Amino acid sequence: MKCPFCKADDTAVIDSRLSEDGDSVRRRRACRKCAKRFTTYERVELSMPVVVKATGHRVPYDREKIRTGFMRALHKRPVPTQYVDDAIDRIEQRLMALGEREVGSRIIGEMVMRELKKMDDVAYIRFASVYEDFQRVDDFREKIREVKRPARRVRRPAVRS
Repeated sequence: MKCPFCKADDTAVIDSRLSEDGDSVRRRRACRKCAKRFTTYERVELSMPVVVKATGHRVPYDREKIRTGFMRALHKRPVPTQYVDDAIDRIEQRLMALGEREVGSRIIGEMVMRELKKMDDVAYIRFASVYEDFQRVDDFREKIREVKRPARRVRRPAVRS
């Protein structure tokens, strides 16, 4: 493993721990050249489906694109990063459970919207406005009405700073 600071190849594992969910191994490493420490995660690499865009183009699945969508929608919202990581993990599990080699980008977008709706109403509306290409104020009103409808909702615990 290369050191992210000095790019040296000589690093040592000083601690390894299994993650809480048992899906990954956390390794604490130290560079023998610059003595800086860093953390790596090791997890099973499963083949994710290829994403088929609305234009028909096929692109490799990219976890960071999903994270970017979440982070834009959640900008300045009180939602912990761990909630985003957990939501992305759930989306990836659902994608793998589909057992398909290709999946439409619309399916992924719908999964992101479902996760955002559970997390934060404002972020959900933000994402929906871009994802569904709102053109009129009435589009916002309808989506807000949908959020305000009484439904069984999973509320996240209060975040303490």
